Amino acid sequence: MPAGVDGPARGAAAMSPALELQGLHHRYDQHAVLHGIDLALAPGDFAALIGPNGSGKTTLLHCLAGLLRASAGRVLIGGHDLDRDPLAAKRALGFAVDPARLPPLLSGRECLRLFAGARGLDAIPEPTLALCATLSLQPMLDRRIGQYSLGTRQKLAIALGLLGEPPLLVLDEPLNGLDPLSAYALKRHLQELARERGVAVLLATHSLDVAERFITRAALLVDGRLRRQWDAGELDAIRADPARSLEQSMIDALAGE
Repeated sequence: MPAGVDGPARGAAAMSPALELQGLHHRYDQHAVLHGIDLALAPGDFAALIGPNGSGKTTLLHCLAGLLRASAGRVLIGGHDLDRDPLAAKRALGFAVDPARLPPLLSGRECLRLFAGARGLDAIPEPTLALCATLSLQPMLDRRIGQYSLGTRQKLAIALGLLGEPPLLVLDEPLNGLDPLSAYALKRHLQELARERGVAVLLATHSLDVAERFITRAALLVDGRLRRQWDAGELDAIRADPARSLEQSMIDALAGE
């Protein structure tokens, strides 16, 4: 069990993986995109999903979030089958909204209240407001989203995804458009959620420096297949060797070495 996680609050989460993908396939018409993905995350895992453009990362995230229906296979979130019990599965999931899909006529605060209500909360949680302050989003909360820059929309999308601190967080390129201070604050915040609260985080990213410095797991997706995975011990060994890097390890895996 991760450090700082004990007692009944996390007991149920510790009994089953935060996420299980079993033989996941997806195709668009006749074009197969995912080919039998098997992946499991335990509570407290901070995992990066890496791979070239067009490898299927976004499709995979959309399937596990229920935005796309997988052609075959199972998605279990906190032990709940996404097909058989979608409400329970989605309650255990935080998924950052596409910034382009945020409602332009609502203010950021109204959007946060709407999402809080959908999670059964009476008000915007204090940790969410604290995160908004950390990301320098708070001064913009009472303005309409249509007035936001891309970076500010991204910050709101992240806050919405993390609202309520569900046991599984799934983020697709969340650092895009963020200024350096906000990007660093988000990386540290996710690291703390995983380490101190036992939240499992799956982060799709092209930024390998993030993967190399902050994560405990990495998975390389190539042409819709998981080509290689690195556990915490392997990542620690890469970090400890100045001659090695996750980038080089990924290139070696892509070359079939």
